[in-house]
Amino acid sequence: MTTTGEETTPARRGPLWWPRWRSAVFDWSLAAVSAVECAVEGVPFARDAGIPVAVGVVFGLLAGSVLVVRRQWPIAVVLVAIAITPAQMGFLMGIVGLYTLAASEMPRRIIGSLAGMQLVGTLIVTFVRVRQSTDQGRLTFGDWFIPFAAVVMSLGLTAPPVLLGLYVGARRRLMESLRERADSLERELQLLAERAEERAEWARGEERTRIAREMHDVVAHRVSLMVVHAAALQAVARKDPEKAVRNAALVGDMGRQALTELREMLGVLRSGGVRERAAVPLVAVGVAAAAAASRAAEESGEGPCLEELEELIGQSAAAGMVVDLSVEGEVRSYAGEIEQTAYRVVQEALTNVHKHAAGAKTHVRLAHRVAEIAMQVENEPPPEVGSAGSAGLPSGGNGLVGMKERVVALGGVFVSGPTEAGGFRVSAVIPAS
Repeated sequence: MTTTGEETTPARRGPLWWPRWRSAVFDWSLAAVSAVECAVEGVPFARDAGIPVAVGVVFGLLAGSVLVVRRQWPIAVVLVAIAITPAQMGFLMGIVGLYTLAASEMPRRIIGSLAGMQLVGTLIVTFVRVRQSTDQGRLTFGDWFIPFAAVVMSLGLTAPPVLLGLYVGARRRLMESLRERADSLERELQLLAERAEERAEWARGEERTRIAREMHDVVAHRVSLMVVHAAALQAVARKDPEKAVRNAALVGDMGRQALTELREMLGVLRSGGVRERAAVPLVAVGVAAAAAASRAAEESGEGPCLEELEELIGQSAAAGMVVDLSVEGEVRSYAGEIEQTAYRVVQEALTNVHKHAAGAKTHVRLAHRVAEIAMQVENEPPPEVGSAGSAGLPSGGNGLVGMKERVVALGGVFVSGPTEAGGFRVSAVIPAS
């Protein structure tokens, strides 16, 4: 009997080849009974063979005790049983040996051959013994009884143990196969659970990056303009009170706009998480998380679009930037995600100009093509070295990375880098569908 990998080590707790002590005790008990039986049957065998009775008894004890190795060497047990069949001993050993052999993993041809040998041996010995008893007058049945008794005795001692052993062996192999399948299924389920957890962890990391990018796009531009206006307000507060009032009003408007966008985004993220936490399985966490941020603008209906570019450029102009906008091609509407990405690219590029090239003239170009939309933001060198830090704007280094991630996610191309004139250029092309 074989066991699955999980059961092999704890199952081997008995001595020698026995899986358990209980099995060893059972086999030793069978061997003792078989040895006693063969010893008793050795007495008439010794008388018929003309040898000392003690020799017949010892021979029976030795032959019957072979049954103790039935689990390890079932073929040897059956061969010994066949060998002592002419001596009319070893009936228990023959029955148990055939059962053990049939229930083992031996090939069917070996089981059939040994069972056939046992059947023929028992048939011949029974036929001879019954014939002798009939001739001696101990049996008064007719001649028909001799073959009938031989066939019944041989089949009765051979067929039941073989059939029972085949059934038990097949059932045992079936149970082992089912256990192996269950173990394999458990391992597969564990592997799937680990992969699902990895996907969920990956999705959580992607969503953290996505939310950070959204927060950066929403906050960085507005706050950068607020800092620029605050610096201008500080500079002109005493010289031009009216301009200071206008700058203060702009700062307030930008702050309110930033708060509104943040409130909309966080509100949608919070409501989406509550609805989905109980219904969405672990493997769908990534899809739900990745869709949360993009739903924010769609559900609120107030996400940025290309129509707001003029207002965006006007805010930068109001902050002191010299910026012009040129539009090529036929103006048309696009999918919400495409327009939001195009808007964010221009917004982040203008924010970078405020941070790193304050006072530089900037050109914004938007091209509507047949199958794509292209945008380019290019600034000239700043008028004075070091003017970028006049407003004290910090830089996290995530703006260009976030823009590229947005554009590439839609199947577009993003390129950024310095120009030969000493400025900086940001270009992006996004498929229209």
